[in-house]
Amino acid sequence: MAPPFIDTLLGSHRPVIMELKPRSAEGEDLFRGRSPTEIVALYEAVGAPCLSVVTGRWFGGHLGLLAEVAARTEVPVLQKDFITGPDQIRAARDLGASAVLLTAALLPRVALARLAEHALALGLTPFIEVADPSEVDALPSCEGCVVAVNNKDIRTRERGDADLDRSHRLLPAVRRTGSPCPVSAGGIDDPLVAARLLTAGYAGLLVGTRLLRDDRLESWCAELDGMLRAAPAPRRSG
Repeated sequence: MAPPFIDTLLGSHRPVIMELKPRSAEGEDLFRGRSPTEIVALYEAVGAPCLSVVTGRWFGGHLGLLAEVAARTEVPVLQKDFITGPDQIRAARDLGASAVLLTAALLPRVALARLAEHALALGLTPFIEVADPSEVDALPSCEGCVVAVNNKDIRTRERGDADLDRSHRLLPAVRRTGSPCPVSAGGIDDPLVAARLLTAGYAGLLVGTRLLRDDRLESWCAELDGMLRAAPAPRRSG
């Protein structure tokens, strides 16, 4: 079984969750003729600590993709989809996921808390996605959970530009949830932007479209690594 998702991410020198997503929000083919196995191999070669697999139909995903990726790797895998019930969480575990997405905008507080508890009981990490202060304030106890700020808008199916300032604005509130692992997700293209988010205090990032488009993945990672080595220690208070 894969190591716990949070522990692996927190222990990484480059805590970037690398995503497999067949299509962009605009319908662009992001796999470009490559098989999931080939993409997993590319990500593993550059030291991805965790992977994310989009199974939502918006982006061309399906459960078979999750099963295929989980069977090809030993690193923890997040399933990204609109999960609303315990049956989906059990299915994610059975297919090899180590973490499951729970979207605060779609789930009442009580339902979110119950699903998070169910995931934890099954050995999965709840990956709770938020996008505004009211969603953060309504979260249950997040010990053992990732709390991820989505810089894109799910109401527009994540089309359009990302609001990267959102991650900076919400970080103090996310820290107060008790999550050991705040993550910024969506629209992170430039290694400089990634380095600034990590230096600000994010424990991890989720990057998908840019990495799938990039034919020089090693260069992107090396540039980020250099910036992190030169950066001051991440801020942990505030």
